[in-house]
Amino acid sequence: MTNDLAAQSIGELAPKLRDKQVSPVEVTSAVLANMDAYDENINAFIRMQKDEAMESARQAEQEIQSGNYRGFLHGIPMALKDIMYFKDEPATMGSEIHKNFVPTYDATVVSKLKMAGVTFHGKLNMHEYAWGATTTNPHYGACKNPWDLTKIPGGSSGGSGAAVAANMTIASLGTDTGGSIRIPAASCGIIGLKPTHGRISKYGCFPLAWSLDHIGPMTKTVFDAALLLEMLGGYDPKDPSSVDRPTQNYSGQLTEDVKGMVIGIEERYFFNNVDNRVNEAVQHALHQLEKLGARIEPVKIPSLAQAEFAELVTITTEASAIHHDNLIKQPEKFGEDVRFLLEVGELMSGVDYVQAQQIRRKLNLEFAAAFEKVDVLISPTLPFLPSAIGDSVVDINGKSLSFLDEVIRFTGPGNLTGLPALSIPCGVKDGLPVGLQIMGPAFQEEKVLNVAYAIEKLELMKGQKPDLIS
Repeated sequence: MTNDLAAQSIGELAPKLRDKQVSPVEVTSAVLANMDAYDENINAFIRMQKDEAMESARQAEQEIQSGNYRGFLHGIPMALKDIMYFKDEPATMGSEIHKNFVPTYDATVVSKLKMAGVTFHGKLNMHEYAWGATTTNPHYGACKNPWDLTKIPGGSSGGSGAAVAANMTIASLGTDTGGSIRIPAASCGIIGLKPTHGRISKYGCFPLAWSLDHIGPMTKTVFDAALLLEMLGGYDPKDPSSVDRPTQNYSGQLTEDVKGMVIGIEERYFFNNVDNRVNEAVQHALHQLEKLGARIEPVKIPSLAQAEFAELVTITTEASAIHHDNLIKQPEKFGEDVRFLLEVGELMSGVDYVQAQQIRRKLNLEFAAAFEKVDVLISPTLPFLPSAIGDSVVDINGKSLSFLDEVIRFTGPGNLTGLPALSIPCGVKDGLPVGLQIMGPAFQEEKVLNVAYAIEKLELMKGQKPDLIS
């Protein structure tokens, strides 16, 4: 029973908690038991908060027993990436420099989750300052992939991906600047949603690159991602990038009906130089959607050819502006890989940055034109399977290529444009999960979620679990 509870989703647990079939104490105990069983090997947590979690669970139990049920998240255990602020609690950002930083206020997303009655039970490991995609953290140790402990969980929200996959948390939140929600979601076989830029407030979240940063849910099911989006979305005057657009009842609108939908594929960019195993899994999912009545339509987005340049210049320049003083005063306190990237950002010129923003404008126009013809775009999330911890290269069909060059090739355009994008597992190859990415028009997350829900109902991952918890 204990393991069963920890393996369940918000959508499965919430009605049982509401109807008092199980208690928040039982659910939290199950999650904490998995933390004890698995995290010594996985290292998904920077900080565990077991006593605080049990106290919170007992309070939730009393409230529900008294008839004060707050809703779907009441009594649900969640651990968040250690980059989101909790008042009077350390937020390390996975760094040495900020290891003793204690915020004086809650992040907006934290405030909303507290109001909803979430039980918090820990802070999750991440790539230092969210500036990387491996979560091989020099200060808190490498986080490992539950499917294969020799592989990376992706990053920068690797602790979130690994913890959800190993049932050490029911759900989590990550941040995404070049793919940092979707990359670990694909690597760990879970759902990762990057909403439209401005949909979820970033107030109280340490920045990596202001114009590219997003916060989003990392969950076991599409329903859970939809639920968290509708609860966390909305305008926040404290966040200058927040957009005043109403959210919807995303979880209540999910349908597996894709009949008549038009799915776009941009073959020249999103299906170029892809591991054959990854391509096979994604093509199989596309074929299944066709059988359900969707239509596949090729599209052309010419400026994608310049997307990698624009992403690199924007993210490195903005990140280096944020860390400039510390890079000068205490460079030795950064991990070697992060220090290198920050030094690269210092070399970028104003001309480079302006040209990158011009490319972003072209991309937005071309994506908008594409979405006049298609409902969503589908691609692989990653062009390769999760790589070995410590490797700086990846193998794609016998070619040895730079990990840094390849890892955000398909996710970066979603950050440059700010468009909603979701990664969903679509199969397992050689014991590792494959992620499929769905992109949609701005502020139309419902389209992305509905296609993801249809893919989820195909049960392409049926019976497949990480080796560690099988």
